[in-house]
Amino acid sequence: MRPTKVPATATLAAQLRESVTRFNRRMRRERGESDLSLSQTSALATLVTQGPKTPSELAACERVKPPSMTRIIAVLEAHGLTSRAQHPTDKRQVIVSATPAGKELVKENRRLREAWLARQLALLSKEQRETLTAAARILDDLSAT
Repeated sequence: MRPTKVPATATLAAQLRESVTRFNRRMRRERGESDLSLSQTSALATLVTQGPKTPSELAACERVKPPSMTRIIAVLEAHGLTSRAQHPTDKRQVIVSATPAGKELVKENRRLREAWLARQLALLSKEQRETLTAAARILDDLSAT
């Protein structure tokens, strides 16, 4: 691996932002065929990973306004990917959950993206994979702050 000059912090920040953005876009293209928008897919994935939520809680997690989340949930429900149940303590509210079909869709999307990434990583040298292993830990640390 060739040595690289370490850029100034602001330059590195811009480079990382651009690289992560491009990488994220590329990963999204590998999610498989779906009628769902990215917002709908993201909301469904949140329900799968974090569990059932009220529409307001889900809107807060996804950083969208409640009326937008209401539309997202309606589409997911129409596709049989989510279901609603009455809130156990507040009868005015509902709880939205991913259905087995919704969980399977999220699982398959992840499998497709991880398979693509594994193929790409296999093309790299051992040193490059070691560098990415260290970078993944650093990115996790950065995102936790």
